[in-house]
Amino acid sequence: MSFLSKLFGKSEQKPAEPVMYEGYAITPQPMKEGHVYRLSAIIEKDGQSHHLIRADTLPSSEAAHEAAIEKAKQVIDQQGARLF
Repeated sequence: MSFLSKLFGKSEQKPAEPVMYEGYAITPQPMKEGHVYRLSAIIEKDGQSHHLIRADTLPSSEAAHEAAIEKAKQVIDQQGARLF
């Protein structure tokens, strides 16, 4: 990442690959807020989707990415089809 993109906050982040879990596709989408990343993901199944956004913030995109997958798995286990 170049110095200018760091300075102005324009980071080119590659789109995350979906992770399959129990028939659901989980696509982490960390949201940058200042110097931290908010936990966020899209959960999809059978043409339906749910945007999961949590209050949790983490210091790096990678940490938010991993946490989003784990939180999405937990939500799927707890809510299943009721998620939509």
